[in-house]
Formats: sequence, C-alpha cells, structure tokens
Amino acid sequence: MDNTGQDRDLAFEEGFEKVLLYIEEKKYFRARDELVKFNPVDIAELLEDITGETDIKTTVILFRLLPKDVSVEVFSELPSGDQLGIIESITDKEIEYIVGEMDFDDKIDVLEELPANVVDKIIEKAPKNERKMINTFLNYPDNCAGTLMTPDYISLQRQWTVRDALDHIRREGMDAETIYTCYVKDKGRKLIGIVSLSTLVTSDDDDRINDLMRTEFVCENVYEDREAVADDFRKYGLMAIPVVDNEDRLVGIITFDDILDVIEEETTEDFERMNGVIGFDESDRGYLDTSVWQHAKNRLPWLLILMVAYVFTGMIITSFEATLSQVISLVAYMPMLMGTGGNTGSQAATLIIRGLATDEVEPSDAARILWKEIRVGAVLGAILSLANFFRICLIDGNGVGVALTVCIAMIGIVVFAKVIGSMIPLIVKKANLDPALIANPAISSVSDAVALSIYFLMAKVFLGL
Repeated sequence: MDNTGQDRDLAFEEGFEKVLLYIEEKKYFRARDELVKFNPVDIAELLEDITGETDIKTTVILFRLLPKDVSVEVFSELPSGDQLGIIESITDKEIEYIVGEMDFDDKIDVLEELPANVVDKIIEKAPKNERKMINTFLNYPDNCAGTLMTPDYISLQRQWTVRDALDHIRREGMDAETIYTCYVKDKGRKLIGIVSLSTLVTSDDDDRINDLMRTEFVCENVYEDREAVADDFRKYGLMAIPVVDNEDRLVGIITFDDILDVIEEETTEDFERMNGVIGFDESDRGYLDTSVWQHAKNRLPWLLILMVAYVFTGMIITSFEATLSQVISLVAYMPMLMGTGGNTGSQAATLIIRGLATDEVEPSDAARILWKEIRVGAVLGAILSLANFFRICLIDGNGVGVALTVCIAMIGIVVFAKVIGSMIPLIVKKANLDPALIANPAISSVSDAVALSIYFLMAKVFLGL
C-alpha cells in the first residue's frame, strides 16, 4: 500500500468499489481477498461501509471468511452495533474464540456492549483466574480509570539484574500491551518504581533494577475520572500510565491508544453541549446510526429553554414599540446588533472553556480575563462601529443621530457580550460544574436581550425618543 494519505484514500475507495462489485456478483471469496490487502483498522471501516451499503448479513459473511487472526483484530475495531450484529449471527464457539484472543482491555470493551446472556456464556468458559479478573473489571464504575486499563503489563522485581529483566521481557513481552515501560512491584504488589526499556538495553547486564528504577512517577487511582486521566496524559506526555488501588497496589496500566478514544469522546461531548445538544447517546453510535427520535430528544431541551428566553426579548421590543414607530429605520439594524452580540459572546465563551479544559486559565484568573475581554470588546466594538457609521450615513442615507445610536450601542453590546461570554464559564467552573454545560445558544439569547435594551437606551439618548 502507498504511504501518502492521498494514495491511501484512493486505494481505499478503489478497494471499496471492488468489494461491492464482488458482493453484487456473489463472489465473496474474491471480496475477501480484496479486503485482506488492507490493515485491520481499514478492513473494519470497509465492513462498516458495506453494512451501510448492503446489510449486516453481507458483513457477517465477509467477516467469517477472514483469516482467524485478522478477524480478531477487525472485530475489536468495529462499532458496537456491527459487533452485536456479528455476535448474533455466529456460533458460540466462534464468539469464544474471538473474545478469547482479544487483548484484555478490548475484551472488556466488547463485553460491556454485549447482551448479559452472551456475556455470561463467555465468562463461564473463560479460565478461572481470567473469569475473576473479568468480573472485577466489569464492576468498575463507568467513566473511571479502571474501565480503561489492561492487566497485561511487564512487572519486574527490584532485586533482579538487567539480564534477568530482559530475559523476562523476552518471555512475556508478546502478551504485554507495551514493553517500553516496565513496572517494579514489591512482594505485596505495591508499585515502587518504573524503568524504561531504553534504560535496560543501555545498562550493564549485572546492574540491579533497584539502582535503575525511578521512584518518582505519575500514577492514577483506579477510581479516578477518565477525563482527569486524559489531562495527565496530555500534561506529562505519557505513553502509558500505571493504575493503583487504594492500597497503592498495581492493578493495571492505561496506554495512549485507549486515552485517545477518551479525548475524542470528551471533545465530542463538550462540543455537543456547547452547541445545545444535550444527553447524546453515550454509545459509540455515530450521527447516521442514531435514530431520528434520539436526535430530536437530544436537541429539544435547549430549544425549549431558548424559546422561553426569547419571550423576554419580545417583551423588550414591545415595551419600546413607541420608539420604533417614530424611527422605523431602527428596526433594520436590530438583527445585526443581536447577531454581533451573540457571536462575540460565543467566541469569548469558546476560548475560555478551551482554556479551562487545558488548564491554561483558572477561575482565580477572573479579574485578568475580565480586564482583557473588556479591552478586546472595546477594540472590536470601535472598529465595527466605525465601519457601520459610514455605511449608515453614506449608503443607507440615515442621519447622524441614527448612526450614533447604532454605533455606540454596538460598542456597548460587544463589550457586554465579551464580559458575559468569558465570565459565565468561570462561574460555572467555580461551582465545580462542567463549563461546557453553558451552551453557546444560551449565551447568545442573554446577549440578545441585553443588546436590545442597550440599543433602545441609546435611541432615547441620541434621538430624544
């Protein structure tokens, strides 16, 4: 396969078209031969696309034709809906083989999505020691570090030499999630140090692990929130992080590939919340796989709240009806002022929420942020007002009074929107809530109400209404 992204995309599209053609001609073995040219991740994506183009039955046929070792890797990459479709269509023996050959963390992810009766069958036929471990992992609370970790790591003993450690890695390394970082435990399984593979291979054979290991390291409690774990991965640039129980005993490790999924999920969740889509299905179903009813249910709450909020906006307009009737041209500039206020408020909120997520800013920085956003708002408002002043006077043909009303209102609206957009997320964070809960549409609705109030106040000042 070609290495460039463009060439890979082209090869992917051509492969997909060939597979579809072979399926249409009922040449399933030819389709299989085309599929195995790709890596397991791409095969999983192709099978997902085939399900969308045909049906799950065709996907199952192709899946069962894959080499056994490939099918295991492909299965772990499929979305849960396709996994369940395959599980329901293959024999118990095939299920046992696939799940049994999967990496332990992938196995737990799959078992969490399967029906209880299928899970019970798989656990019953698992070895006794593995059965106990599976039950332990499945009982960890959702969204904690324990749900992400794997017990497949390299552990060393402090009295070993480098030669002993390397021999151990050669024996156990194939079954480990990673060998690049090894973990040193005492006799009570307490984590006491870590040592990298690079340190081992560059040290003398007779050097002791006790002399090479680092005793200062980052670790996570098994019940730590997944988002906090992701923050530590970003902060310290880790490839893997050990997980300990309340007695500091090593119970597993989390690798960067698993945390990438968490980061994607958290980013998606924050994006949805910020844009007024709440309660999104927590499974890995995508946009097209989510039902119309579920989409509607996710979007409805904020829309209802905003609809009520705009009742107050309407009341403000009604209260200044006399003013509008005297200078009807004021109506034409209301959408522009309201839209500008909402947009500038959303910009500020987005920047602050991102800053909070990356620990760039804290609620204690509120005074500095407020002063900065006031100045930013003043600069933006002045530039926008200057541009509008000439447009209103020269192009629209309105008087200086109308132009001053709109332009001074513009400055006040932009400054105020910057203030509320930056301060509300900080207030929410201070209350130990998720700032992403403050949807941008909500900030926009508040800005609209204030924008109209400022606008009509300026009309009274400059037009004497």
